[in-house]
Amino acid sequence: MAPRYTIISADTHAGASHETYREYLDPKWHEEFDAWRGQYKNPWKDLRDTDLRIRNWDDDRRDADQLSDGVVAEVIFPNTVPPFYPGFVLFAGPPTPEEYERRRAGIQAHNRWLADFCARRPARRAGVGQIFLNDIDQAIEDATWIKEHGLRGGVLLPNVPPDVKWVKPLYHPDYDRLWAALQDLEIPVNLHGGTGSPNYGRFPAVPAIMISEIPFYGLRPFVHMLLAGVFERFPRLKFVLTEAAASGIVPILKQLDGILENIRKGEIGELKYTKDQSLPRSATEYFNQNCWVGASFPRPADIEAIEVIGKDRFMWGSDYPHDEGTPPFTRENLRVTLGDMPEEDVRAILAGNAARLYNFDLDALAPLAEKYGPTVEEIRQPLTQLPENANEALRNAYTQAVAA
Repeated sequence: MAPRYTIISADTHAGASHETYREYLDPKWHEEFDAWRGQYKNPWKDLRDTDLRIRNWDDDRRDADQLSDGVVAEVIFPNTVPPFYPGFVLFAGPPTPEEYERRRAGIQAHNRWLADFCARRPARRAGVGQIFLNDIDQAIEDATWIKEHGLRGGVLLPNVPPDVKWVKPLYHPDYDRLWAALQDLEIPVNLHGGTGSPNYGRFPAVPAIMISEIPFYGLRPFVHMLLAGVFERFPRLKFVLTEAAASGIVPILKQLDGILENIRKGEIGELKYTKDQSLPRSATEYFNQNCWVGASFPRPADIEAIEVIGKDRFMWGSDYPHDEGTPPFTRENLRVTLGDMPEEDVRAILAGNAARLYNFDLDALAPLAEKYGPTVEEIRQPLTQLPENANEALRNAYTQAVAA
């Protein structure tokens, strides 16, 4: 048999319907949930369109889509709207003190549902549970539940926008007991792109401003935690940057390396620093110690960043079922981006690195990979022409590859 690749997507999304979430919600909230649900209007097409939204929770539809695309396992981030959320789960900011109790009940319902969802395909699904940072002790409690109930994907780190004053910033030392718990429990901490933007208000320029600043706000927690010495104090903390353009991480590390070097010297221009304000190592060294990248629908420039990020820390992601992801053209996308890479490196990027971080059993996945995975020879074949109906991810990767 021709050798095939095992593909684990380090970035997919799933969630339940409101009807199903109700079953997982603490009964004391049912009456209030029913009133909230009756007023809720969903603005997202993929959560309104029946054919599209079932991809979030329907096992048969999801299996058919994923396996036909060559993907045999997945790390699952949230996607739908949990109870009492103001909107799409990733875009919703931290709950206010008045919202906190209800919103926490909502994410606990999601976590319970996700544990059952993953248990139906235990070898193939690693779910990422949710916590809030409003109450650190309760965040530790929820993270512990996530670990104890088999959600191998770890926790989704809430991004704290600059206009949120009721939740401590991520560089606050009070979080050290949370980082310590996550480190000791060996729970991966996942930061997902597209989060952390402030409330811009309603103006014609807002859509353009928001999309231009998403990369900055998406990486802001990493910068804050690194400069606050979190990775110095917690060297075994596993920190994952998912759907953050890998190519954008390289210049940030270079910039931070220079800043930390000058701080160690004691000054940057007119700014003076003391020894206790400096870190002993470079940002690149901390990154190599603590961090992984979940590179969603990577382009050639992201692949080039592997030289800095490291072949053992780079994981490929499809972003299923989002429109900007690679499905159903994952094979073509891999031919464009990974086709000329050594087989050993491709295997690490497509499965090996994610398997080690999220505890997937590659032997258990082998029968599916032998049936559905792309062959090594197929991925080696250059893509010389785009399919007529190529999606955005493939068009962008192909255009960038041709230009290079």
